[in-house]
Amino acid sequence: MYPSSDQLTSGYDRVSTMFSPKGRLYQVEYASKIVEQGTTGVGFVYNNGVLLGAEKNVGSNLVVPESIEKLFKIDKHIGIISAGLVGDARRLVKVAREKAQENRMTFEEPIGTETLVREIAAIKQAVTQYGGMRPFGVSFVFGGITNNLPKIFETEPSGALAEYKAVAIGRGKKEVMNFLEKNYRQGLSKEAGVKLLFDALKTVKRKTPLTIENLDFSFIEAGAEYTKLSLKELKSFLGNKKS
Repeated sequence: MYPSSDQLTSGYDRVSTMFSPKGRLYQVEYASKIVEQGTTGVGFVYNNGVLLGAEKNVGSNLVVPESIEKLFKIDKHIGIISAGLVGDARRLVKVAREKAQENRMTFEEPIGTETLVREIAAIKQAVTQYGGMRPFGVSFVFGGITNNLPKIFETEPSGALAEYKAVAIGRGKKEVMNFLEKNYRQGLSKEAGVKLLFDALKTVKRKTPLTIENLDFSFIEAGAEYTKLSLKELKSFLGNKKS
């Protein structure tokens, strides 16, 4: 009697370093599944910089929305959106901040966005090579300004990375990417970008309506620091938009 597919899988998903006969790393795939369950984040380049936005999962009226972080400031010129395990995200955000500060102290200049992305991606990839460790269950969108040029990157649990003009992570990624493919265009103003990002988040199916209060938006422009949009500013950009 031949073993079932479930039996074959269970034999190759015990450690992240073991390939299945089909060339798959099941623990890396499981980590990607965790990311798909995370709340949605979107980042893209607009005419003067990069815009980052994410939905916060506030599961109870007793939770203080401000305590839930989806966007992280790494340095004056770099920000991150996370989707997946919050603990994993915080661990890698700490590493990213340390590397950014080390670069300033050593070279007396801000770290390049792509340089930092590759450092974090390398850490993610490394844990797929050694026994006794599991992959980080988190994807990031990095947004930053390097040499006055806006840059957007995505890193996956496997350590894969790519640069984008616009990208989404988390739940409903496919729907959001399809929306961006059709509606994103280069040279957007900040106001048009905020509205487009909100409309992109609305394409995700959810049990409760999307509300402005449960959103985090930030932007970075050349010659300016990472700035988070306040609720008042976000409402002024979006006007009377509703889910």
